[in-house]
Amino acid sequence: MTFKSLVRNRSILLYGTCLAILLLLMRWLEWRIVVIDHALELYAGAVAVLFTGLGIWLARRLLPSKTDTMVVEKQVFVESNHFVLDEAQVARLKLSKRELEVLQLMAEGLSNLQIAERLFISLNTIKTHSSKIFEKLEVQRRTQAVEMARKLKIIP
Repeated sequence: MTFKSLVRNRSILLYGTCLAILLLLMRWLEWRIVVIDHALELYAGAVAVLFTGLGIWLARRLLPSKTDTMVVEKQVFVESNHFVLDEAQVARLKLSKRELEVLQLMAEGLSNLQIAERLFISLNTIKTHSSKIFEKLEVQRRTQAVEMARKLKIIP
């Protein structure tokens, strides 16, 4: 036998060796006396071991491995106690004072309706300001807009 055929038939050799060891153990314990006196217990134990092994084997085959790891890297911006508005970024993006106010209120977590009530303007006006802010910051969602504005030091 070559090494490759030994590797391929590893499980067969392992089971054969285990059976040989079990046979020797039974012989050593004078198995006829043990089987006659405790036959029911031996059969029940053998069935229990067989089904335990089958359950473990099936679980390892059917359930996916839980060793997959996903690493997510994201830049985190830490707030400092003093905020300085970057006027150059505001001028570059051409954000109006009202758009800055709306962006600040978005960052506070207010809905469009709450922002409209706080600024005493209509809901449609807030939606227009929001879409202009998204366009100028080149984002598609409120959370992205707030994150980008903080990154550019437009809002604290």
